[in-house]
Amino acid sequence: MAETKGRVLPVYLVADESVSMTPVVDELNAGLQSLHDALLREPLAAAKVRFSIIGFSEDVIVHSALSDLRNESALPQLSVRAGTAYGVAFSLLVDRIPADVRALKREGFAVHRPAVFFLSDGQPTDPGEWEPVYAELTDRERTPTAPNIIACGIGEARAETILHVATRPEFAFVATPGVEVGFAIAEFCTALTRSVIRSGQAVGGDTAELVVERPDSFRMAVDVV
Repeated sequence: MAETKGRVLPVYLVADESVSMTPVVDELNAGLQSLHDALLREPLAAAKVRFSIIGFSEDVIVHSALSDLRNESALPQLSVRAGTAYGVAFSLLVDRIPADVRALKREGFAVHRPAVFFLSDGQPTDPGEWEPVYAELTDRERTPTAPNIIACGIGEARAETILHVATRPEFAFVATPGVEVGFAIAEFCTALTRSVIRSGQAVGGDTAELVVERPDSFRMAVDVV
């Protein structure tokens, strides 16, 4: 058997691009640029991570395919559109994650279970439709590459919905009431950066451990429901 190139962790940021995100989309884009800069300063951790940015509203856009961010000069800019359909995002991941894992394995990598960082500021506009495709995505029998999903809710997102989206209760976070949404976005991006770097370091040390940092000014959703 051929020796592998090492283990990598696929990470997907799935971000709400509904119109209600208009006041804070600049903060989100700035936070992603900070994440990119931080990874460039941590090349050993960055080497173990492949990162993709996906935006959803009434449709879904892959702003950047899964890639090694050390090879990217800049990250794409998120924008806003109408709608908050969770189902379009999960439907895309059902197809895309297995294909990405197969591609990485063809390149000679061992692949850690993918991680999805999901951010929304509102309730889904497709109730009753997103749950079945979410169930397919997270069922490890139907989808062997089913990801760990870390869900963060800000604005009008309800704790019970965020808890449903997260694959484990300790992966579900909601912003503390009264926290300004732009500030919550900044805290989310900081925690995302720490989580990605620490997970990359763990994978590089062959512990294959997903590290999830709770954003400051966020609470565990399970404590709210």
